[in-house]
Amino acid sequence: MTNQMPRFPESYWTDIDLPSFQPLKEDTSADVVIVGGGITGITSAYLLAKEGLKVTLLEAGKILNGTTAHTTAKITAQHGVIYDEFIQHFGLEKTKLYYEASKGAQEFISKVKNELNIDCDYSEQDAIIYAESDEYREKLEKEISAYEKLGISGHLGNDFPFPIETKAVLTMNNQAQFHPLKYLHQLVQAFTDMGGTIYENTTAVDLEKGERPDVVTREGHRVKSKYVIAASHFPFADMKGFYFARLLPERSYVIAIKAEKEYPEGMYYSADQPKRSLRYTPVNGEKLLLIGGEGHKTGKGPDTLKHYEALEQFASSHFGIKEYSYRWSAQDLTSLDKMPYIGPITADQPHIFVATGYRKWGMTNGTAAALLLRDQILEKENPYSELFSPSRFVADPSIKKVISYNTDTAGQLLKGKLEYVPKEISDLSNDEGAVVIVDGKRSGAYKDMDGKLHVVDTTCTHMGCETRWNHGERTWDCPCHGSRFSYDGEVVEGPADKPLKKLNDVTG
Repeated sequence: MTNQMPRFPESYWTDIDLPSFQPLKEDTSADVVIVGGGITGITSAYLLAKEGLKVTLLEAGKILNGTTAHTTAKITAQHGVIYDEFIQHFGLEKTKLYYEASKGAQEFISKVKNELNIDCDYSEQDAIIYAESDEYREKLEKEISAYEKLGISGHLGNDFPFPIETKAVLTMNNQAQFHPLKYLHQLVQAFTDMGGTIYENTTAVDLEKGERPDVVTREGHRVKSKYVIAASHFPFADMKGFYFARLLPERSYVIAIKAEKEYPEGMYYSADQPKRSLRYTPVNGEKLLLIGGEGHKTGKGPDTLKHYEALEQFASSHFGIKEYSYRWSAQDLTSLDKMPYIGPITADQPHIFVATGYRKWGMTNGTAAALLLRDQILEKENPYSELFSPSRFVADPSIKKVISYNTDTAGQLLKGKLEYVPKEISDLSNDEGAVVIVDGKRSGAYKDMDGKLHVVDTTCTHMGCETRWNHGERTWDCPCHGSRFSYDGEVVEGPADKPLKKLNDVTG
């Protein structure tokens, strides 16, 4: 290997210039207020502005800097080995609707790209799942049978272009890949050209329900509207929907390299564990190879840097590393039954909508969500309303999942409180973070590259679990519900909306 791992995480997609917007500084109103500046929020804003509605979008940080900026950006309906499982749980007709929603999202992205003449490195690619074990070969055999029942164009074979021993290879034809921020940048421009308003560095922290619900920001400003869309990855307001107990947070990792060996066409995904995701993106006439995987529950598992190292070793073994340019991670949410939650946030709140639980497939699910939410706000019929309804409940597997997940959450809450803390602040080297004891209390300390200490109370502000240090991202991560905080305590991921308490006047 000729290049070492980049010191700090950075996504390749963010290496472009994006417009910036001022924070909200006064009360305002709109027909629709959207909270969240990722693919769902921006696509929804664009669609609703096209319908003549006055739309305001609020983003806690910078637009297009969250999960959308940290995806592998595959535009595909091949969402892992899922269709046979969905047929068992939801039946053939509902599973077919799921496929059609994903296929429709790809068609929409292609159409908008052409209409707005967007250069976003879009290319059609086959999506391919490979099995390395007999167990997953059997799963792929069931999956191709599901494809046939659903009318999905694909085939099962053995041809594989990489030096990996495979038992079976499942192809879904005519999928796509793109540069998500180049695409969404132009939707932002189109939205603002139509009179849409965006406020950055504006954190929504509360929602007062009613026929014209108020979104309340951390600074106390209000946005009154007829409709609210919570597109903030994790819903910024729960409204007794108990989303914190119905969404399972998982982190996964991506490295971007220029390989010594030639990479063919196609987007690849492993059926077996550990997961591996492969695709390329064109950069100055060359191929930048994106290798992803290493998923685990947020706040759990080994030192997060080891996940990057595992991907680096995989890349070195199979492709050779000529240049190691970027590394980044993402947080994804999975619903109890693996189907996204898209629609009214609760059955009795028809003017407040939520879109979440995309299970790592946000490019298609996020776009499908925007199309569905547009129709629901315009009171148009949409064939996917019931399928994605957040108020649905499928007994199998939901009951098992909710019991398992919340039993684990309770265990993590207790474990964090009783954890032995061996490290002292004085033990920390530069660019090192750890749980320490300060004045007899569990605390978190990070000593930055210049030797400056940043000390926080590690108790998550959501429900009181104890956060853990994430070495790979330099964040404090909660193992209970997936909240994440920067090394100085600011919220990076919900459901928490308040920062960790900073502990001042602490020295080593």
